Amino acid sequence: MRSSRLHRVALTATLLVGVLGLTACAGDEDELTQWMEQQKREVKPSVEPLSAPKKFNPVPYSALGQVEPFSTQKLAVALKQEAREPNSLLAAEINRRKEPLEAYPVDSMAMVGSVVRGGRPYALLKVDNLLYQVKPGDYLGQNYGKITQISETNVAYREIVQDAAGEWIERNSALQLQEKAR
Repeated sequence: MRSSRLHRVALTATLLVGVLGLTACAGDEDELTQWMEQQKREVKPSVEPLSAPKKFNPVPYSALGQVEPFSTQKLAVALKQEAREPNSLLAAEINRRKEPLEAYPVDSMAMVGSVVRGGRPYALLKVDNLLYQVKPGDYLGQNYGKITQISETNVAYREIVQDAAGEWIERNSALQLQEKAR
């Protein structure tokens, strides 16, 4: 009982000190308000005004009827111009008839087997769930690829591609035999 009475006295004393503290601060409020008003009068902010927005002059799109820069039409014209040069790698390739496997990119093809008939090697290529039988000299891929050699494990071919400078060069590559066709 004595401890609860002591507890009440301590709580009352704490509340009394808090009230007296708040009362003591109340007198400083007028002084604080006056100081703030004085600071408002003395301090002049220096804010630079925003510049006026630039006038927008719309320009009509005048290239609507022209050839698009990345169109196949423009590429075809460039290839034909390149093919007219007598020492161009593309000269013979542009004018020949396309073979069926030239409609597909090489990375969509898979070598699934090889056979030898009449002493001549043939490879079996799988493209879009269809099997094609190819021999050296046949064409494949979209970069004028020509099969140069067929072994039991790969089909070697050369392609004609553009290098970083825009020159046409030959590049050799091969399709490897796939254990499980895609």
